[in-house]
Amino acid sequence: MSGRHATPSRFGKLYREVAKFGLVGASGFVVNLGVFNIVTGVLGWPPVRAGVLATAVAILTNYLGLRYFTYRDRDQETRMRRRKEMGLFLFFSAIGLVIENGVLYVTTYGLGLDGTLATNVCKFFGIGVATLFRFWSYRTWVFRAVARRPDHPAPVARGGGATAAEPVLNVPWETSWETSWETR
Repeated sequence: MSGRHATPSRFGKLYREVAKFGLVGASGFVVNLGVFNIVTGVLGWPPVRAGVLATAVAILTNYLGLRYFTYRDRDQETRMRRRKEMGLFLFFSAIGLVIENGVLYVTTYGLGLDGTLATNVCKFFGIGVATLFRFWSYRTWVFRAVARRPDHPAPVARGGGATAAEPVLNVPWETSWETSWETR
């Protein structure tokens, strides 16, 4: 099969993932710099403190974009998985926050670049460095693709009435109420 309906290559999937990550990142970038400039300009906060607050706000908005746009097809089947995903996201986001605002700290207090333009340029550079780390860590550890291994059997249907199009997993700790609630 060729053309539009061919199975996308590995490079094509990565390209789309990077593009979606970039769209979410662009919106997070706008939020980050917007909050940063409002907090430093209007409220008069020091650059690094304002940077930490701006990064935290952007992290929250980025999670929604990444979970429900970029990685919506990735594993999130159980409540436990969602908790683990959120914990990992916050952990790696905190590291990204330190990277991003570490650059701002070094340039502001170490190099003395504390003017409005200088702090915005340094914030921009810090966001760029942290974004590379975040892309790698989110796709590697947080929003992991679940690969079906050929040696694992297909899900077992409960009751005799399930069709092949609607498999129901026979998981002992999951009640039918939890299953139906999560699929709404």
